[in-house]
Amino acid sequence: MAFAVSDELLGTFVPIAVYWLYSALYIVLDGMGIDGYRLHPKGEEATKNVVSKWTVVKGVLVQQGFQIAVSLLLFTIIGDDSGIVRKQPPALVIAVQFIIAMFVMDTWQYFMHRYMHINKFLYKHVHSKHHTLVVPYAFGALYNHPLEGLILDTIGGALSFLIVGMTPKTAIFFFSFATIKTVDDHCGLWLPGNILHVFFSNNSAYHDIHHQLYGNKYNFSQPFFVMWDKILGTYMPYTLENRKGGGYEARPIKLNLAEQSKTD
Repeated sequence: MAFAVSDELLGTFVPIAVYWLYSALYIVLDGMGIDGYRLHPKGEEATKNVVSKWTVVKGVLVQQGFQIAVSLLLFTIIGDDSGIVRKQPPALVIAVQFIIAMFVMDTWQYFMHRYMHINKFLYKHVHSKHHTLVVPYAFGALYNHPLEGLILDTIGGALSFLIVGMTPKTAIFFFSFATIKTVDDHCGLWLPGNILHVFFSNNSAYHDIHHQLYGNKYNFSQPFFVMWDKILGTYMPYTLENRKGGGYEARPIKLNLAEQSKTD
């Protein structure tokens, strides 16, 4: 008898596997001496980040445990007991679903993310955990308080899935793509030929600005577009400059230089 795994299970676990596999790619690249493409000097990971990498790994695994539980619950609630697999729509319909789902996820995450900065209690007790990584790296992308992970990522993903009506099979690809984009935005590198930078201006440099003290009230958009930042006045443009000693530095354009010097 052939062993079959449902699309619901694949949609739950494949994005998690993608998270660690894509993060592992950046770990391998890190071991190949790519300091010339870093957005921060290597040593700043130890001096500016206040949590160890092992703590980050454990924190991400906890969040992914919640993610698995909610995903399985959602698929159980909306599942069809008949055992009939939903037919995939035409490719054009899937493409439109992808685009709409991206906007839904971006909209949800922008407003929830921004509110977690506005609300001092939520920032102090919930969102500040993510900002302990001043120098982001790939597998720290989902290092969040479990409540933040539930609100921003899990609920945001569920809304994207439900609103556009995508099938569980389509969800496998959509959430895997969203995972790759999130990891890439936190990788801390500016690699030549990165195709994601061609299609999205929300990228590792853009999000790095947000992780710095001077950018804490800007660049909330994630993980795809910068639309809401531009519409609502929280967009901080930047230039990518060569850093003395090698690598790159994302420097804000509209920031008082004296203000930035206080945070460097």
